[in-house]
Amino acid sequence: MSQQTAARGGAVWALAITSVAGFMAALDNLVVTTALPSIRQDLGGALHDLEWTVSAYTLTFAVLLMFGAALGDRFGRRRLFLAGLTVFTGASAAAALAPGIDSLIAARAVQGAGAAVMMPLTLTLLTAAVPAAKRGMAYGVWGAVNGLAVASGPLVGGSLTEHISWQWIFWLNVPLGLALLPLARLRLAESYGTGAPLDLPGTLLASGGLFGIVYGLVRGPVDGWTGSLVLTGLMAGTALLAGFVLYGIRAAHPMLPMRLFRSRSFSGINAASLLMFLGMFGSIFLLSQYMQGVLGYSPTEAGLRMLPWTGMPMLVAPIAGILSDRIGGRPVVAAGLFLQAVGLGYMATVATADASYAVQLPALVISGIGMALFFAPASHLVMSSVRPHEQGIASGANNALREVGGALGIAVMASIFSAQGGYESGQAFVDGLRPALMTGSAVVALAGVAALLIPARRRPTVRPANPEQPAPALETASH
Repeated sequence: MSQQTAARGGAVWALAITSVAGFMAALDNLVVTTALPSIRQDLGGALHDLEWTVSAYTLTFAVLLMFGAALGDRFGRRRLFLAGLTVFTGASAAAALAPGIDSLIAARAVQGAGAAVMMPLTLTLLTAAVPAAKRGMAYGVWGAVNGLAVASGPLVGGSLTEHISWQWIFWLNVPLGLALLPLARLRLAESYGTGAPLDLPGTLLASGGLFGIVYGLVRGPVDGWTGSLVLTGLMAGTALLAGFVLYGIRAAHPMLPMRLFRSRSFSGINAASLLMFLGMFGSIFLLSQYMQGVLGYSPTEAGLRMLPWTGMPMLVAPIAGILSDRIGGRPVVAAGLFLQAVGLGYMATVATADASYAVQLPALVISGIGMALFFAPASHLVMSSVRPHEQGIASGANNALREVGGALGIAVMASIFSAQGGYESGQAFVDGLRPALMTGSAVVALAGVAALLIPARRRPTVRPANPEQPAPALETASH
């Protein structure tokens, strides 16, 4: 009885620590969006500089996630989690103290590197601590917290910017990080993966490829799509990513084994995740500026008016996690993605230079429910699509593809926005916003199609894990 109580206590501590750490890393994806006008006024910078304050984080986050997961598998997941948390906390302080836009972008890049080590290990540490039969509920809570963090970034950033200063969107991480470090050291159990050699060539290929493509997309509207640096970035990035795929097929111990994509479950959920974040990140990046720059809301008012979208993950994601245990993750994820697509499409049709909040509200509610239905079951599908010893790789790959989607979404949708509109007037902004949102809606709908490609039989994937704890797991599953 005492061992069971201790195990339950360990699971509760693991859930609390990994959820807060995940919240910090996920929050910083979009926490700067409502602070962008203030940052621009304080530090200067053009549109492409503002894009980089977001993309410098998402890009290093994406590029190093799989490498961070591999480091944890090899040298100890708790040890590397602590190292990543330390780097993230220190870089947050550096971002708050940045004297100029370039140093802010550099600090954001280091922040992303710390998050890349910390974030994928939250799921593997949580999975190791929670009994197999309870993981759906645990992933639901973890997904709710992370989903809330991603979506509430604009509200948190706006409130801190308006009532204190934009620097506090970064100072916020420092006390949280300092509190988590001793708790993680004392309450998380150490675990290891396969111990495979680190994949430096794969990391360099993925890093160079993603940087080239995102650089080309960000600079295209500024330098022209036929500019030599833009074309070089796009072509070299594509070639390096192709090399990464070929290397992953042939190498003995690749960072991302391409054989994992033979699984329809793994391929489907990762394609859906990349496309979901592509459509969602780009939309939030533009909508937070639309609410302030065009409709005239303050940063806090803009964040509050997005609460029907941003607050839904906390309400719906735990329920979605339980539903995924009962009926499988595929229908829940697919329904969420199609609802998100409907919400973005609806917003594109009603966005005007003087749109009332009542007109926007249905789009925000539909999008919020859709986002919430996606997060928790998606995590469950990822972790159940691979063998236990490959869960670190799977977590890193899925998080990396989400961040790639986010970085690409901001670059692609800002490019569409720049081509069709601009900041000259409210109407010019709306002229660029509407086609960008329609693109986001189409991309998220495509994510829903990808989710439908996942095999329907999800329940049997839970049962093979039950021999770890035969009686309790089977008993709980039968309920």
